[in-house]
Amino acid sequence: MKILLVYPNYKDTFWSFDRILKLLGKRAAFPPLGLLTVASMMPKEWEKKLIDMNTDILKDEHIKWADYIFISAMIVQKEEVKKIIDLAKGAGKKVVAGGPLFTTGWEDFKNVDHMFLGEVEDTFPEFIDDLENNCLKKIYSGKDFPDIKKSAAPDWDLIKLVNYDSMCMQFSRGCPFNCEFCDVVQLNGRVPRLKTTGQVIGELQTLYEKGWRGGVFFVDDNLIGNKAKLKNDYLPAIIKWQKEKKYPFVFTTQVSINLADDPELIKLMADAYFITVFIGIETPDADSLEECGKNQNKNRDLVGSVKTIQNMGLTVSGGFIVGFDSDKASIFNSQIEFIQKSGVVTAMVGLLNVLPRTRLYQRLKDARRLIGKSSGNNTKSNLNFIPKMDRDVLINGYKRVLSTIYSPKQYYGRIKTLLKEYRPIHFKAPKLSLYNIRALLSSFWLLGIIQKGRWHYWKLITWSLIRKPRLFPNVVGFTLMGMHLRELPY
Repeated sequence: MKILLVYPNYKDTFWSFDRILKLLGKRAAFPPLGLLTVASMMPKEWEKKLIDMNTDILKDEHIKWADYIFISAMIVQKEEVKKIIDLAKGAGKKVVAGGPLFTTGWEDFKNVDHMFLGEVEDTFPEFIDDLENNCLKKIYSGKDFPDIKKSAAPDWDLIKLVNYDSMCMQFSRGCPFNCEFCDVVQLNGRVPRLKTTGQVIGELQTLYEKGWRGGVFFVDDNLIGNKAKLKNDYLPAIIKWQKEKKYPFVFTTQVSINLADDPELIKLMADAYFITVFIGIETPDADSLEECGKNQNKNRDLVGSVKTIQNMGLTVSGGFIVGFDSDKASIFNSQIEFIQKSGVVTAMVGLLNVLPRTRLYQRLKDARRLIGKSSGNNTKSNLNFIPKMDRDVLINGYKRVLSTIYSPKQYYGRIKTLLKEYRPIHFKAPKLSLYNIRALLSSFWLLGIIQKGRWHYWKLITWSLIRKPRLFPNVVGFTLMGMHLRELPY
């Protein structure tokens, strides 16, 4: 059996960083972890090839070679997925598809031969049996969320690690919170399911043995969904492994704001060499937090929570949303003020996006306020629902937030605000690598000489070299990230 696994390319999104990665000699931010994991579940005698269209070109010869084309994707990749399916069907090939795009929108893909809805640990063995018995079904969908202790380790041999800026791994699935706009509960449930400590350390060891050194992104919906297990078992094991290997990896992940309530957990994460956490802050408006069910963010000093995490050694990236029914015209200034005051440098501000199968989707559908399907990209100036606020006021206010927070003066000022709070535990002098040299020269040339805002750029560079010299590599990275954020097609 010959299997071609295809991962569609991304259009410009907050997470793509295409322009910056090319400057640094990389082709994509992250590898397709889902497909790599599914590949490991296939019988060893099957021949497998993986084409990540973010790093390689899908050619006719690849499709002709294969017996089956496997596709995994998220909603933001929908249009690219349709093109791949058309190519495969035009060549007379069978298409097997899975991932969030198909789980929540399978009705839009009637020409896909076989679809996996939800997680595959319990259903993929059934698919293999049916294939061998020539009785494949159209839909494979498990009744319950699977035990991810059954999950296979990714097959890293299918990709070139050097093409990517960071590797990925997963510790858990699910989130204990149920925000109205979020589809995580529908996809992965509210009770976090965890791999074993041995699985986690084993996957780190495999990456290490493959020669990887650098960033590893824990893709969990909420890494701290089970704080007790994380503190008592997993983080101590990771810290021990990192020390033994002289800290080959730096970690990033996604958490909820209640991390700020647990200094012991923050310290353990920093000790393990986590450097950045992405937090869904959403809004400083209490009524809007109430509306969307963001209970973990209510009744707290959100700026203070962010600074607590920064003070203990982690930088905070944040997600923010405008367009809630409770939002007033003042929300745009409030968002700007919060972002600047908190020192959240990498601030993803998006319009409220109504994802399928969410509680928000059902509420607005019942109210007949849906006007289209979600693109999955909430940083585009389009809406798939009728907002309570005047649409033009909302769109113009949103654009004003972006033009303000990403302008050189505000953006570089926010880096300075962060550096005054940030207290990292680990300091490793950057190696004299081609990657780091390209980053430094790109920052100096493009931002210090070519682009607008040069005065604010050199002011930050000078201040950081004098006052925070050990954090200078962070400054270079943030300046390049700012260039990406300013150039996104909002």
